[in-house]
Amino acid sequence: MGNCNGLPSNDDRHPPPPINVISVRPDDKPTTPTPPNQHQGPPQPPSAVHRPLSGTGRVLGRPMEDVRATYVFGREIGRGQFGVTCLATHKETKEQFACKSIATRKLVNRDDIDDVRREVQIMHHLTGHRNIVELKGAYEDHHSVNLVMELCEGGELFDRIILKGHYSERAAAALCRQIVTVVHYCHSMGVIHRDLKPENFLFLGKDENSPLKAIDFGLSAFFKPGEVFRDLVGSAYYVAPEVLQRNYGTEADIWSAGVILYILLSGVPPFWGENEQGIFDAVLRGNIDFSSDPWPSISSSAKDLVKKMLRADPNERISAVEVLSHPWIREDGDASDEPIDIAVLTRMKQFRAMNKLKKVALQVIAENLSEEEIMGLKEMFKSMDTDNSGTITFEELKVGLPKLGTKVSESEVKQLMEAADVDGNGTIDYIEFITATMHMNRMEKEEHLYKAFEYFDKDKSGYITMEELEQALKKYNMGDTKTIKEIIAEVDTDHDGRINYDEFVAMMRKGNPELTTNRRRK
Repeated sequence: MGNCNGLPSNDDRHPPPPINVISVRPDDKPTTPTPPNQHQGPPQPPSAVHRPLSGTGRVLGRPMEDVRATYVFGREIGRGQFGVTCLATHKETKEQFACKSIATRKLVNRDDIDDVRREVQIMHHLTGHRNIVELKGAYEDHHSVNLVMELCEGGELFDRIILKGHYSERAAAALCRQIVTVVHYCHSMGVIHRDLKPENFLFLGKDENSPLKAIDFGLSAFFKPGEVFRDLVGSAYYVAPEVLQRNYGTEADIWSAGVILYILLSGVPPFWGENEQGIFDAVLRGNIDFSSDPWPSISSSAKDLVKKMLRADPNERISAVEVLSHPWIREDGDASDEPIDIAVLTRMKQFRAMNKLKKVALQVIAENLSEEEIMGLKEMFKSMDTDNSGTITFEELKVGLPKLGTKVSESEVKQLMEAADVDGNGTIDYIEFITATMHMNRMEKEEHLYKAFEYFDKDKSGYITMEELEQALKKYNMGDTKTIKEIIAEVDTDHDGRINYDEFVAMMRKGNPELTTNRRRK
């Protein structure tokens, strides 16, 4: 499982990119209480012109509306498995927003619909906070649910740090303060976030003092005091040990924020593994490296806070209020203005670069997965679950796969079992099966990998050149020559300055912990 309990001690070892973990289990989702002061509809922009459509939306449960009657859609600014985010300009005021359009045909079951509905409810409920993106309106038409939001033009959290090129504990403290302010506000409003990670924070504008904004609440949930959650959601590097044990509450958000702080200070995640299971094992062991560079030069006050946020026992973990009153994080606190070791920025850049390259490739693969394939996986599960228990044992898997014409060795069955049985109880439930087999479909099928390769290889030369890589990554604000050279240096094993298909496949499969994706998330 590799170096699971520590960090690479130098910069020639890139940790794998952050990944998305598992979707929720439909059988153990907590109930959603009705939030207080719930809006009866989206707040309308000034002088909005709404074009009613016939029928009631099956997701939002209210009359359908044509969002394009009010907004002109422009360039794409983000893309996920279920939808696309585009620039949207209000026709009358000319004000610019971001519009996330979630394709309703991809919301195949009740849980998917509930997730979208809850995301809208939670964003309305949390509106008005300086560090939370504002939802301007939610509209449903015949094809999609469209969430019109405040436009954040300042880029992602890590990208801003890397762009600045110099960085201090005081800067890290200011960013952590904003992240934990969001956590405290969510918890005080009866919301648990459950997917805190750097990609879910953008800067509102490009100016130095722009606020950081939390942008994605797709896995968030309302909670009652003392409520225990059991569904496994989040992202592997940031997931708390009690989430893996399926018995957690709001303390899990503090853990995730603590992981982000560790990366802000060192450039790499505290828990690392060759694959998803390796990361989980490292999280559960809880050994945190404070001896490798740059930790000897980081203040004891900063280390004290990280340790308190990453306490394995949630009952002993520091709360959001306690984090905000910690001496290191206070505005007039201990955090030094001395620049942090420049190697931290290099590591962070490599961490981000490989993440983005794989993310683009995985999106291409995910988009080429047909709904028919997923339906087939559902039927596979039913046929293997011979006792109709709702779970598959190792024996059922071993007997069932060959019957379906799938030639797999016993060791491959064991690998699938290990990958899918995330809670380690010796059986695979429906969601675990679908997420694991979806991964097998998209990562092992040659045509899926080839489609991803072709996405980069625009001139069909059989190679991905520096120019093609630069072009593909431009929309992710990651097109600088130095970073692209670093990627090619790592992937280009025959050193001819470009990436061939075999090298691309090796990169996608090597130490790749992207086993599964959240059910509906990017």
